[in-house]
Amino acid sequence: MRTRPGPVAVALATLAALFVTASPTPAAAAPADPVIVVAGTFSPAFANEPLAQRLRSDGYRVYIFELPTLGTQDINASARSLNTYADSVRSQTGAAKVDLVGHSQGGLVARSYVKSFGGVGEVDSLITLGTPNRGTYVANLVSFLGFGNCLAVTACRQMAIGSDYLAALNAGDDTIGAVRYTTFRTAQDELVRPVDNATLFDGAVNVRIQDQCWARLVGHVGLILDGTVYSGIRQALGGSTAIRLNCWAL
Repeated sequence: MRTRPGPVAVALATLAALFVTASPTPAAAAPADPVIVVAGTFSPAFANEPLAQRLRSDGYRVYIFELPTLGTQDINASARSLNTYADSVRSQTGAAKVDLVGHSQGGLVARSYVKSFGGVGEVDSLITLGTPNRGTYVANLVSFLGFGNCLAVTACRQMAIGSDYLAALNAGDDTIGAVRYTTFRTAQDELVRPVDNATLFDGAVNVRIQDQCWARLVGHVGLILDGTVYSGIRQALGGSTAIRLNCWAL
């Protein structure tokens, strides 16, 4: 014969049911910040698709910012345009902030946006790839970019060691506000010479590919194509300050 549950058991069962019903369901994880890949000099948007596709495969919302005039104009003018573009991305996605991955001059454009054009409150992570943060020898720029000289190309002159533009950009702290800064550089960079001029100070995370992967050959353009570099980019976007490169990544 079936026995009826006692009043205490009924009360406990009722409370348990109420608790389960009233308990909030776990909140869904917020989507990662949209990522804007900021192209380098003479680098059309499609040239950055390999990097963008890796990011998309990892679930990121990715946008590519092609430099106006392909990066021959004043870098500050390009930074203003990046500000407008980033505002549009934030509006489309509803995101409060974006992450920036800047290759070569694109890293300088990204830094200028953060420092001078409102990006300090709109950017979460800023990653530079082979960016001449301290400048590079003009001879390297002229040879690599194919210019006859830098005289008629504003951005080329601005990327030279000792330029007024770089003096202003590097005045004060390299790392501004709560933005996380990470730089990647390679010993085989044909443009940034000396190579360590791609680093930043004041708490930035600086990664030289060959310090961890001594046999890895990566040129300047290769920084947006190489799997080992991407393994570090992915960690930096995740907020890591202890980058461990995958030396065998394709």
